[in-house]
Amino acid sequence: MRQRLFLMTAASTVLLAACGSGPAPKQAPPVEPATVSTARMAEANLAPASASLVSGRLALVPEVGGVHITGVIGGLPRGQQAAFHVHEKGDCSAMDASSAGGHFNPTMQAHGRAGATAHHAGDMDNLVANAEGVAHVDVHLRGVTLGGGAANDIAGRALVVHAAADDYRSQPAGNAGARVACAVIRVVR
Repeated sequence: MRQRLFLMTAASTVLLAACGSGPAPKQAPPVEPATVSTARMAEANLAPASASLVSGRLALVPEVGGVHITGVIGGLPRGQQAAFHVHEKGDCSAMDASSAGGHFNPTMQAHGRAGATAHHAGDMDNLVANAEGVAHVDVHLRGVTLGGGAANDIAGRALVVHAAADDYRSQPAGNAGARVACAVIRVVR
């Protein structure tokens, strides 16, 4: 009886092992995010932060090698420069826009001037306000995408205007002062 029980247990173990020893089912390879823009257009409506009067409306459109940003920003100090960056988080809920996090920097570069040295993906040239305190924005932000979820995708992140000019040297943010306006980049089509 013991021998029979032993043989039945051994046979069951062999059968179960045989069932599980076949080739593993094939798994689909992980889907990589798109490295090109999948959105056709986004908008960013800048609202005042840090008790400023700065506001504006921007349109973002993908282009070869990056994203083109156009629009108008008002309420800036007349005839002065103001820093303008893409920040990592699409959150403008804090009164001082600190909720937008630091500069968008997926490649972990030092802060600098776009196109001249190593720089964050979100670094852009300073805005220049006219005598009425208005800046007409026409920026070609290189090396980023709009939509698709790639590491360099700026959709859903924030655009931030600072109180002072970016010096393009000081780390980690160019000594640009308070955040005076913030907007989330929202895909509209």
